[in-house]
Formats: sequence, C-alpha cells, structure tokens
Amino acid sequence: MSGQRICFFRLVKEYADRQGVTEQLKEENQLEWVGRMNNIRACVQEVVEREIIYA
Repeated sequence: MSGQRICFFRLVKEYADRQGVTEQLKEENQLEWVGRMNNIRACVQEVVEREIIYA
C-alpha cells in the first residue's frame, strides 16, 4: 500500500475519533454516520493532496 493511502486511512481514523464518529453511531443512525464519514474523507483528501502530493 502506498504511503499516501496509509496516511489517508490513518487521518480518516483520527478525524473520526476526534469527531465522535463511532461504530455505535453507525449502528444507531447509519445515514448520519455515512454523511459524517463522507465529510471526513473529503477533508482528509484535501489535506493529503495539499501536504503530500503537492509538497
């Protein structure tokens, strides 16, 4: 797995933990969980592109 991909997944996990996006939320409200995870992934993608790819 590439370094960027590993960094991406690590950052998604960090952001989700910080924002309280948990497996419990996934079980209780899947639609909210998906929306929040999509937002986190979009934010992390911007960070990875800006900091790693364009650095």
